[in-house]
Amino acid sequence: MKYVQRKTFKIRKSGRSSDYITPSFGYGCLYKCTYCYMRRNVPYGLSVAENIDDILTSIDAHANDLLWPKPPNQTSNDYWTYDFSCNEDFILHTRFYDWEYIFDFFRDHNRIMGTAATKYVNDTILTYNADKKIRIRFSLMPQEISTVLEPNTSKIIDRIQAVNRFYDAGYDVHLNYSPIVVYKNSKAGYTELFNLVNENICNDIKKDVMAECIFLTHNEKLHDYNVENNIMGEDLLWTPHNQQEKTSIYGGKNIRYKYWLKNEYVTAFKRLHNSILPWQKIRYIF
Repeated sequence: MKYVQRKTFKIRKSGRSSDYITPSFGYGCLYKCTYCYMRRNVPYGLSVAENIDDILTSIDAHANDLLWPKPPNQTSNDYWTYDFSCNEDFILHTRFYDWEYIFDFFRDHNRIMGTAATKYVNDTILTYNADKKIRIRFSLMPQEISTVLEPNTSKIIDRIQAVNRFYDAGYDVHLNYSPIVVYKNSKAGYTELFNLVNENICNDIKKDVMAECIFLTHNEKLHDYNVENNIMGEDLLWTPHNQQEKTSIYGGKNIRYKYWLKNEYVTAFKRLHNSILPWQKIRYIF
């Protein structure tokens, strides 16, 4: 891990997990998930911005230029949403920041809220009253593949059971089924996962715990890196029989499930999800 002066303050449009993506407070991750591009891009682990105020100033200026009141959409009916954890797992890395100062900014701003996906149950932040202006999105997949693809992350059952605590502490809490991996035992694996969600989340809060669903995207360079370094999991991620190359919006060459098959996978995933979790709204799926 190293501290740096962040020089780029561009705010990118998202439209799915959030309305916008902030400049990076951190870049990289101390987790080394097999499917994550950060493993290859930032081999030393993590760079942390020292000039936090510059980042917050850029967010404030951007938000104040947006239409107000905000037109409702699937990210939020009331606030412009900013993902502040796109290039890291901020919730895992809070010890490197004055995280309460950053959370205060999002909580107290009258036009925005912050959102972050995480694979880590960080109970140290439960003392903070987020007033539903910080959204924690716990990432989930079947434990049998999480063990292979996400070594050292919090156990799936621990993430699910944390939903109630974080909600009661004042956080807005959603679930992030990502990446959705199609594998030999996937129907049974996701059935078990959805049952755990249904059984462990309190009935009183279920209507507020929405979902986002993102199917796996892989990359040939990352595949080669994993193979060369004997990293487990490529048999789950690299499956040419049902994948095809697709150019990303940024020009990169990615590997995704074949178009006609993915339509079938999406339909099957939604059918299974809705049969077990009819109470959980899917914000988007792709």
